Amino acid sequence: MFDEYDVVVIGAGPGGSLAARDAAKGGARVLLIEKRQEIGDPVRCAEGINAVRALEYIDIPERMVCSTIRKCGLIVPDGRRLVLESKNVNLKGYILDRKIFDRYLAEEAARAGAEILVKTTATGLIKEDGKICGVTMRHLDKTFSMRCRIVIGADGVESKVGRWAGIDTSLGLDYIESGVQYLMSGIKFDSDCIDIYMGNEVAPSGYAWVFPKGEDKANVGIGLLGSRIRDGGRPIDYLNKFVEKHFPEGKILEMNYGGIPVTNELKQLVADNIMLVGDAGRLTDPLTGGGIVNAIVSGSIAGKTAAEAIKAGDCSEKMLKKYAKEWHDVLGKFIDRDNIIKEYFVSISDEEANRIAEKLKDADFSNAMELGNLIKLVSSADKKLLLKLGANEIKHLF
Repeated sequence: MFDEYDVVVIGAGPGGSLAARDAAKGGARVLLIEKRQEIGDPVRCAEGINAVRALEYIDIPERMVCSTIRKCGLIVPDGRRLVLESKNVNLKGYILDRKIFDRYLAEEAARAGAEILVKTTATGLIKEDGKICGVTMRHLDKTFSMRCRIVIGADGVESKVGRWAGIDTSLGLDYIESGVQYLMSGIKFDSDCIDIYMGNEVAPSGYAWVFPKGEDKANVGIGLLGSRIRDGGRPIDYLNKFVEKHFPEGKILEMNYGGIPVTNELKQLVADNIMLVGDAGRLTDPLTGGGIVNAIVSGSIAGKTAAEAIKAGDCSEKMLKKYAKEWHDVLGKFIDRDNIIKEYFVSISDEEANRIAEKLKDADFSNAMELGNLIKLVSSADKKLLLKLGANEIKHLF
């Protein structure tokens, strides 16, 4: 281990590992630290990704793919199931084994030249004359300082790195979902279809999910807006009620839980000598709660930007804003749109959702996996969605 690095990346999830990989590929001397003793464990999401987008940035070995997804079932409050499909044969999703996948990404970072320290917790930022110039950290029972020129915060929804840098990373209860999930066996499902259950009885202002993960295993979970939980009910209570109703014979193999930011991205993703990626930058898709691909994309862009900044000898906020701009051009511009769509679905009552489904009972959903096509269908039954989106967002959809 060196006494000083060009880049220190805090957090070895997908965003952190991609940032470390691409910064190292660009010639930077990189240290990647992870507070847990084992990268990829525990799992804190449903493990689904948009495979098309992810494959632009990484190869995904077949051994890490538990299921390939071609369809999505939407189950409205009255139990009606609408099955969304796509005519685009290339459109697909993957359900991953995150424990293997995250470790693979860290191995990719190591192969590119990054050094990795596990069981290492960042405890603060070193500042001189107001300028970030390193990280204080604790490894096992040893506390030490590591100087660097750029810090990349990839420390998840509970990120402290941005706050230490003076960036406002606060989240209100309306903008974070509490999620809990079981890995279950002995249950029945369509192996190429994820199921999403809507309704305030199932998940107030959220949804329940069933994501296939092998022959008879699936991730079964629920996400609720913290501000909408009624009567003191906890997410685990809602999940247990859901499981008892739909999978009474299923066996629980594992339980995972965590927070999911469901809002617009942070107004500030960079400052002098620092960038935030993935959940640390609130870059999760607010409509689906999906964050793996967004972390991969933002991490890759941040890593490349860091390498360029080191070579240029300029780690200023102005230089690092290249990351924020490229992120927005690639994926960030869709977060505001998806947040509007999320707010629409949160606002409708169970009765309205059932009414919309009834109006669409004879609709053609064979190409509704494409978001624009789904919005067209829903808008044909309820014009309020188009009014919420407005002309500018509609233009990007169709």
